[in-house]
Amino acid sequence: MTAALDRTELVVRTVAETTVANEKYFGELDSVVGDGDFGYSLARGFEKVLEQWDDLDRTDAGGFLQKVAMVISSRMGGTSGPIWGTAFLRAGAAAKGKEVLGGSDVVEMLRAAITGIKARGGADLGEKTLLDALVPMTDTLADLLEQGAQTQVALEAAAARARESAEATSALQARRGRASYTGERSIGSPDPGALAIAVLAEEVAHRWQDGSAAS
Repeated sequence: MTAALDRTELVVRTVAETTVANEKYFGELDSVVGDGDFGYSLARGFEKVLEQWDDLDRTDAGGFLQKVAMVISSRMGGTSGPIWGTAFLRAGAAAKGKEVLGGSDVVEMLRAAITGIKARGGADLGEKTLLDALVPMTDTLADLLEQGAQTQVALEAAAARARESAEATSALQARRGRASYTGERSIGSPDPGALAIAVLAEEVAHRWQDGSAAS
């Protein structure tokens, strides 16, 4: 197994396990102004990833991520399936064929995922979606890695930025998804997708310390 694949597995397993563990919490966040199925949809998709874990393509990190994307898209319901599936698919395409993934490669993968999400969902910054946490998180990670910061330090700072940005979505009015139907009523509560990104980023940073994806 290459170092790139090893670390990619760590991140994906962390995301999958954390999403399943937070099914109820994510659902409660979504029920404030949405239909409450966000946690359920995410959990079912990543639950399937864990079920098929040993059979996923491990040719390289890119192929692995693209297979994960296919599993997510086929199992995750609602609008989450296409959005999260596209994110993993684009990230996988950016990593295809690479045996080593440096900091710049990881940033490239995240940027590719963001571009895919924007294209698939038609959303952008400031419209109260997961992008409002994912983009600032990626920017922080890119800046710190470019400055020569240690990976662990950069990950923790990026997670903190994701949390801060996610909580700041409380001040925004939803422009996309079911929450947008509630108009100004969507102001005052954070976006569940953005908070999910924060939770996942925090757990990835935590588990990265010893390289373990064990719960």
